[in-house]
Amino acid sequence: MKTLMIHSDYLEYEAKQKTKMAEETEKLSGKMDECLTVFMAVERDDESDPKAVVKNVVDEIKKTAENLKVENVVLYPYAHLSSNLGSPDVAKKILKDVEELLAPNYNVLRSPFGWYKAFKISCKGHPLSELSRQISAERNEEAEDKEKSKTTFYLVDKDFNLIEMNEESVKTVEDDGLKALLKHELGIKEHKEDKKSKKKSESEPPHVKYIKEKEICDYEPSSDAGHFRWYPKGKLIRDLLSDYVYDLVVKYGAMPVETPVMYDLGNKAIKEHADKFGERQYRFRQSNKDLMLRFAACFGQFMMKKDMYLLPKHLPLKLYELSTYSFRYEQRGELVGLKRLRAFTMPDMHTVCMDMEQAKQAFEEQFWMGLQTGDDLKTPYSIIFRFTQDFYDEHKDWLYNIITEYRAKYEKDVVLEILPARKHYWIGKVDMAVVDSFGRPIENPTVQIDVESAKRFDITVNDGDKKINPIILHCSPTGSVERVLCGLLEGAYLNTLEEVPPMLPTWLAPIQVRVIPVSDKHQEYALSVAEKLRANGIRADYDDREESIGKKIRNAGKDWSMYVVVIGDEEMEKGNLNVTVRAKSSTKKPVKEVMKLEELISTIKSETEGCPVRPLPLPIKCSVQPIFR
Repeated sequence: MKTLMIHSDYLEYEAKQKTKMAEETEKLSGKMDECLTVFMAVERDDESDPKAVVKNVVDEIKKTAENLKVENVVLYPYAHLSSNLGSPDVAKKILKDVEELLAPNYNVLRSPFGWYKAFKISCKGHPLSELSRQISAERNEEAEDKEKSKTTFYLVDKDFNLIEMNEESVKTVEDDGLKALLKHELGIKEHKEDKKSKKKSESEPPHVKYIKEKEICDYEPSSDAGHFRWYPKGKLIRDLLSDYVYDLVVKYGAMPVETPVMYDLGNKAIKEHADKFGERQYRFRQSNKDLMLRFAACFGQFMMKKDMYLLPKHLPLKLYELSTYSFRYEQRGELVGLKRLRAFTMPDMHTVCMDMEQAKQAFEEQFWMGLQTGDDLKTPYSIIFRFTQDFYDEHKDWLYNIITEYRAKYEKDVVLEILPARKHYWIGKVDMAVVDSFGRPIENPTVQIDVESAKRFDITVNDGDKKINPIILHCSPTGSVERVLCGLLEGAYLNTLEEVPPMLPTWLAPIQVRVIPVSDKHQEYALSVAEKLRANGIRADYDDREESIGKKIRNAGKDWSMYVVVIGDEEMEKGNLNVTVRAKSSTKKPVKEVMKLEELISTIKSETEGCPVRPLPLPIKCSVQPIFR
């Protein structure tokens, strides 16, 4: 909705002629003195969530009226403010609802919708007398939730005492990850008192520097903000992470599917589900259809399940999709590298469960699967469980058993959020996060118990002569691929503070081995070593550039090569390799080992055992590798 608010000495109107869409009314003229005149144009996007638009515009009018100290408000429909008008029926309803909400506190005059009107207005002419506003359908969920109920956060100690968390009690939490998670959830701001900390807070996160410097990816200037171009090394890393999740969920019993990225909001179930996330979506109109780009794989998978003939013996039924891409219209000021972006790749699994007992069992299995990804990727998670009060009271013993096993394995506490009542489609979920270099959480895996969507999408299980709406679990075993990489790169930076060279796990490192000849006479042999490594599935290249040996070694370090092999006379004569091992080195002192080629191959295969393998999509000679940045 677009509005133009004018602090007026008076507004006077007279309706002259009806249009086809005019509302029936006897109030064809009116005048109000000392008023706030609000010219309003209801737009097509407002149809996604009319209630939110009404609330947001009422809040804006109240705030402006309070600032101007006026008690009289004129609502004046004015189509000329926009070229993207909504439907007349929705517009009339929004205008009437706005009038109804303002009436208890203000004297309200509303001019009729759909009439050609003559009007006179006198603007007071002070700095705040003319204000234009774009009112969106975004819901301020935090404010709404606070109005409805207050959620409470607890730290669960080893004796299962629930210690309520607030700004003071959170200071006693020893685990840095949990403390960062709690500060984020409680909205506790860090106090930036010195220049050094202020400078850090204003700078880009380290991973943003890394993605550009290492030719992983970068912002795409010709696209919308928050969309990235991926270079060969970055595409390789994303594909390897995608392969990793694929292998994990298929082993778990999930069946991969693929669904569209675009959906018709004319479908009632899809629109209802989308409206629950109405604040940040890519919506548009094409061929008289209101369409949206998906923000998760729910829509396609739910429609697929709706059409399936499900029997109890099929359950739990797991469908998995790597949603490349999903889209969320995040606020521009919130876009931060790979942590928060508008187009992302989300591994998304949905599990159909017969009843709550089956759902709890699947939830527990997927909780441990999520933790496994943290172990495999060496990115330990901090955990927050979120449950409604009713669910927690009924199933707390089950939850405490999970927490007991978790604490025994990881020796860490967890955070518990209790919601007085269900506000979302889920009644319980777990979120896992790593902490970035600024001490802020990066949300990663999640598992959610959905008790609402099956009914909305008419997903049924045929149990004899009964049709049952099942429970559905949402699970992303890693979170978005981009955030996984964000966490890995932020962790690499944090390692440098402990004098550990920044690196990725060997199976994810684009350059696993860089082979460097000392001089021209060693090039042929060095090339043969690189070729043998590639023949064994190892991502190796060889530096044939006309640069000094020292610079070549430094370049290998800048490329985060896990192993750097230098070939000279001795290596050619004895068949040994002089190898710098990045994982054993410090930032101040490289660790070098002498290996046979077969030993190096065996070492790398041992490090990457059970991990996805893809070849290096770059020429073997560094001299002909293109520069992307």
